[in-house]
Amino acid sequence: MAVAISAGQLEELLGRAAFARVYDFRLHSFAEGECVIEVPFNSELERPGGIVAGSAYMAAADVAFWLAITTVLGEEGEATVTSQMTTAFLSSAREEAFLARARVLKTGRRLVYGEAECTTETGRLLTHHTLTYARAEARP
Repeated sequence: MAVAISAGQLEELLGRAAFARVYDFRLHSFAEGECVIEVPFNSELERPGGIVAGSAYMAAADVAFWLAITTVLGEEGEATVTSQMTTAFLSSAREEAFLARARVLKTGRRLVYGEAECTTETGRLLTHHTLTYARAEARP
């Protein structure tokens, strides 16, 4: 199978996603069923003590997975929504950018299942996520 969407389309989709704008996510790379986004450091997303807030990792994993789905489903993937997400916080980033990598593991008729992880740019694992997305129901 081929990737169902281009880099330009992914970047446009990311730019239109109002819910993700505050994080300034940037497309890093993608392949069929996979997507990596960059998350620049933003002092407004710090917790006391200088660590990046957990919500930033969760949002990044969620958006990276959403984009990974669109590499498989094309435009249909844009209408998918998160139905479940489990997060394990393993380490913390401090005043640094990080990457969110997501991968589709199974695409069913109604659900899409996958995983994501956030790492520092040097590869240190920060979080691990499992995600389930609901596909939009076909309209007659």
